[in-house]
Amino acid sequence: MNSPEEFLRCPRCGGKTRVRVRLRTVLKDFPLFCPKCRYECVIDYERGKMTTVKTPDRGDPGQI
Repeated sequence: MNSPEEFLRCPRCGGKTRVRVRLRTVLKDFPLFCPKCRYECVIDYERGKMTTVKTPDRGDPGQI
């Protein structure tokens, strides 16, 4: 990350999401939505690295 802020990228399509992060941002169990491909997942983000925690099933409307 060269800039002080940048947008998180979708783990599926690589498009920009609406979430901006900085170098010291820490996210735990954060629901991430991509407006481009409409993909939803839960992520962890720390030290510039994002990991997908889980991808909810489309059959259960109660999940994020």
